[in-house]
Amino acid sequence: MDLRLGGKVALVVASSKGLGKAVAEQLAAEGCNVMLTSRSAEQLESARQQLLPIARGRVECHPGDITKVEDIRSLVAATRERLGPIDILINNAGGPPSGGFEQLDDTAWQTAFELNLLSYVRLIREVLPDLKKKGGRIINITSSSIKQPIPGLILSNAFRMGILGLAKSLAEELAPYNILVNTVAPGRIATDRTACLDQLKADKRGISRDQVKTEALQNIPLQRYGDTAEFARVVCFLASEASSYVTGSTIMVDGGMVKGY
Repeated sequence: MDLRLGGKVALVVASSKGLGKAVAEQLAAEGCNVMLTSRSAEQLESARQQLLPIARGRVECHPGDITKVEDIRSLVAATRERLGPIDILINNAGGPPSGGFEQLDDTAWQTAFELNLLSYVRLIREVLPDLKKKGGRIINITSSSIKQPIPGLILSNAFRMGILGLAKSLAEELAPYNILVNTVAPGRIATDRTACLDQLKADKRGISRDQVKTEALQNIPLQRYGDTAEFARVVCFLASEASSYVTGSTIMVDGGMVKGY
């Protein structure tokens, strides 16, 4: 299948590692010109160097903190200047801290709101003038918590649902401009974030991380954690011309873990 991604400009947020990096790698391999971004300039440059051998387009990087509106504006301006008008926005952000309701104060809630919901709003707002000129794709990466709450992750449970409502609303508002807006929700994908959460559970219960993983696998029909490349291929499809009649949708990439309809 020809995804017709050659020459498209993609801004991939939180892309120095994990799911964001995997998505950027897949897009670069398909011929996109890709802008990487995260807080760490050093990690970004390392990621860029790793992508260059497989890239069929240009790969650039620009550091920034997506909780700061001035950094978002600088990022989008740098992408336009170095790669051209943006065709694809991959919204992504690190997960908020774990914890139950009574453990989290107003500062924790405000920080999670700015990182995991408001940053998506601001990035879309900045990129929208490019997308409205010729159409494009907005893909919001969330979590399986949009379908099934995850115990101990109340911040994620709350704000990821906000992204789902945002995407559904924008899919309708932006359809006249041929801008497609979709949500992709990862389940248990083998990333540093997943390993960290497993370790936190293990420490809390006084068991090994391997035991936590074994228990988690019992709830996954495919009996394994997903690979980042498997997740990235789904995002790449949604970013492509092959997905031209898909908008307002939520796609789970979870090995069948979430049982709800």
